[in-house]
Amino acid sequence: MGRPEDIFEGQPTGMPEPMLRRTAPYREGSRPAVVRHLEGYGPFVEFCEAQGAPADELAADPERLIRFLRTVGSHLADDSTLRAAAAVFVGNTIAGLRPDANWTAYEGTPSTVGNREKAFEVDRLLEALRSADDDAVRGLISVLSDWVQEEQEEPPARPLPVFPSEGQPRYVRPALPTEAYCNRDGEPIPYGRQWGGGGPDPESYNVESHPERFAGLHVVVRALIDHLTAVYDVAVLDDPVHAGELLIEGRDVLNAVKITPRGSGAAALTFVLTGCPGVMVHAGALHDFAFPVCGCDACDETVETTADRLEMLVLSVAAGGYSERYPVGRKRWSEYVLTAFDGSGSESGQGEPAPASGARLHDAEIRLREVAGAWSPWPLRRS
Repeated sequence: MGRPEDIFEGQPTGMPEPMLRRTAPYREGSRPAVVRHLEGYGPFVEFCEAQGAPADELAADPERLIRFLRTVGSHLADDSTLRAAAAVFVGNTIAGLRPDANWTAYEGTPSTVGNREKAFEVDRLLEALRSADDDAVRGLISVLSDWVQEEQEEPPARPLPVFPSEGQPRYVRPALPTEAYCNRDGEPIPYGRQWGGGGPDPESYNVESHPERFAGLHVVVRALIDHLTAVYDVAVLDDPVHAGELLIEGRDVLNAVKITPRGSGAAALTFVLTGCPGVMVHAGALHDFAFPVCGCDACDETVETTADRLEMLVLSVAAGGYSERYPVGRKRWSEYVLTAFDGSGSESGQGEPAPASGARLHDAEIRLREVAGAWSPWPLRRS
C-alpha cells in the first residue's frame, strides 16, 4: 500500500480541467476548480524517507527541498514515475507558499503552478536543477523568496449582470448565410470539427482558406445594434472615424458604430466592421475583442461559434456583467472580468494594456477609479 498523501493542506485532488487555447473561454456552470493540493506524489514521499529526508520537513523548507532535489537528480532521471511524483510534490510545495497560488493546466502545454504574477513549470524546474551550478540554485531560491514576499493582490470582483426583466424584448439571432466550403480537392471542409479528437495539421497554422465564412458576423452586429437601441436608452454614432476607439488597429475598416448608454457608470461599446471579414469590439476603457480571434484553418472557428462569443460579450456588457481594472499590481497590467448575462459562464483576462498614449491610459485609470472597476447595467429605454 502506498504512502498516504497527507503532507499538504486539504484533500489531494486531480488536475483542473485544461483551459483551451484559441477558443472561447466561456464554460458552462462554475469556474474550473482551484487545485492547491495535487495528488500523485506518494512515490516521492517514500523515496525521501528511504534517503533519510522526511518529506514533511522538505515541504516546509523550499530551500532544503531544492538542494535535496539537486543531489538526487540522477535518481529522478532514471525513473519516470518517481520524476512525475517529485514534480507534483514540488508544485504542491510552491502552491503552499502563497494563498493565491494554485495549479493551472492549459490545453497542449505543460501544467504550471503559481499565481497571476508568476507561474513555475515544475517539470522544467526539475530538469534545470540536474545541471544547475551553485549560482543558479541560489538564484532560484532568491526568485522563490522574492515571490513569497510580494504583496498579494485583491482578486477581481465578479460582476453580476441584471437578468432580462419580464416583457423585455429578447435578442434573436438573425439567419446566417449557409454555404459549403471546399478544400483544394473539392471536398467539403467540416469547419468546427475538421480535426476530430486530434490536433490540427501543422501546415494549417497561418492558413486562412475561406475567411469569407465569417461574413455573417456583420449581419449579427446589425441585429445586436438594433436590439440595443430598441431596449436601452443609448446614443448611436455611425461613422468609420470611431474605429479610432480601438487600441489595436483594425485591418480594412469598413465602418464603425459607437453606442453610448445614457447612464452614469455604464460602459460604451464600439463595433468596428472589417473587410477580413470580421468584427472588432471596443468595450469600456481599455479592452478590444476580436471576432474571430483567429480565422486560420488550425483554429477551426465557425461563424456560429464566433457569433456566440460576440453576442455573449455585447449582451453581458449591456446587462452590467463587465468590469475592468487598471493599473493592476506592480506591472500595471489591465484586467477585465465578464460574467455571462444568462449565468452560463464567465471569462477574464489580464496583461499589459495594448499600446496607448499616456494620456489615454491616465484617463482610463481615472474613469475606472470612478466606477470602482465594475460597469453599471445600461439604462432601459422608456416605454
